[in-house]
Amino acid sequence: MNLMEIIFNEILKDELTIKEIQAALETEVLTSKELVMYYLDRIAKYDQSGPTLNSILEINPDAIFIAEGLDHERMTKGARGPLHGIPVLLKDNIETKDNMHTSAGTLALEAHFSTKDAFLVGKLREAGAIILGKTNMTELANGMSTTMWAGYSSRGGQTVNPYGPGELFVGGSSTGSAVAVASNLTVVSIGTETDASILSPAVQNSVVGIKPTVGLISRSGIVPFTYTQDTPGPFARTVTDAATLLGALTDVDQSDPATYKSEGVSCQDYTGFLDAEGLNGARIGVYSNAPDEFYSDSGEYDEELFKNAIETLRNKGAEVIEEIDIPSFHREWSWGVPIYEMKHALGNYLAKLPSHLPVHSGKELIEFNKTNEEKALKYGQNMLEYREGLTRNTLANPEYLQAKLEDLYFSQDKGIDYALRKYKLDAILFPSYIGSTISAKAGYPSIALPAGYMGSGRPFGITFTGSAFSEGTLIKLGYSFEEATQLRKPPRFQ
Repeated sequence: MNLMEIIFNEILKDELTIKEIQAALETEVLTSKELVMYYLDRIAKYDQSGPTLNSILEINPDAIFIAEGLDHERMTKGARGPLHGIPVLLKDNIETKDNMHTSAGTLALEAHFSTKDAFLVGKLREAGAIILGKTNMTELANGMSTTMWAGYSSRGGQTVNPYGPGELFVGGSSTGSAVAVASNLTVVSIGTETDASILSPAVQNSVVGIKPTVGLISRSGIVPFTYTQDTPGPFARTVTDAATLLGALTDVDQSDPATYKSEGVSCQDYTGFLDAEGLNGARIGVYSNAPDEFYSDSGEYDEELFKNAIETLRNKGAEVIEEIDIPSFHREWSWGVPIYEMKHALGNYLAKLPSHLPVHSGKELIEFNKTNEEKALKYGQNMLEYREGLTRNTLANPEYLQAKLEDLYFSQDKGIDYALRKYKLDAILFPSYIGSTISAKAGYPSIALPAGYMGSGRPFGITFTGSAFSEGTLIKLGYSFEEATQLRKPPRFQ
């Protein structure tokens, strides 16, 4: 037992929730400074050594000072709210105006200090959260190479799954954020998703992940992949903590037009939807028609565990409609939107970077990587090179425009909204995260939940999906399922 274990053995047990931490802080059993020290010790012991999970890319050098200040504020003025003094980790594509870098996992941006906080970071600071550090991620949010393994970046190396280090798929691209929460290296974290980048690592690492409606949370200050599909979202070990964090992040941001439509329909507190009987009377459509071969062959799907989840819904009073029809689900989706938008969005982001940085365009990024090939190109950069080879970059070409319109029509009108209307559903249930693409194309929300473990010990999860701004409903259903099952188990380290 090391020094930190001796100090905290009497104070902290594994996997405290936000509510439990706040109770300990209010009764002076614990301070935020001690809490930060506890997580730094676990990061040193499990992430940077021992099993070497490699989920943490950088630590905020001011974290302890910030915690001390918030402890003082609590004593003199009281707590600001439920996130006062709570450590949060951020994916490395989220900008912070402090002594940490924002690199999106690239070597080219490893010296990049942002001149301002991302909008959501400002919201976290206002709520009294402590930005503990940055998490590793799939480089450029998996926009680098078709052969790059999920959770790998040139700057940070390979993140591994705590339930089977070196053996199990870790999910992408918000891998570090999910692994850190699963391994109790923080209370909660923030990831981003374009397609499956929150839902997949949540399922693979047995945590709760909420992929919100595009526009519920501002994207300002986040290294972009697309304009249409990108969204940040929370990771937590419980639905309650995920809902608590989600509410702190919502607001209209004049710098992000996607947030304009959230005014009047978003919530700043989603904990009011936490209802243990939330499944009672709900109508849930189940999409279980022959899961894609990719998911079955890769071990993503477990029929028995999925059937157990459906049985839980029925036992809690939900009306389950199995094998619903989603007409567009198996269509051949065009990738025109992410292909063209990443070139445009990433190019614009790079062009605005300070002059001392080595890259300011996609072309310069490609050349930088070639110059530093041994470190930067373990998996190549064929996706970057393909996009850079596109002749037009104005988002006016017909292939892009048709893909954008078709994505919205088939994912919404002939997809999720069609099924919700036809069967009068509150939500659609998917095994694992096989509904990620259609919900990503639609810009609609999903919540991923732990749903047991396969014979190999690999985590299995389920996903509830709804229409725009149905986060409250999804949280209600997810919380009721969680309370009824209590299936999540923490990873065990030697």
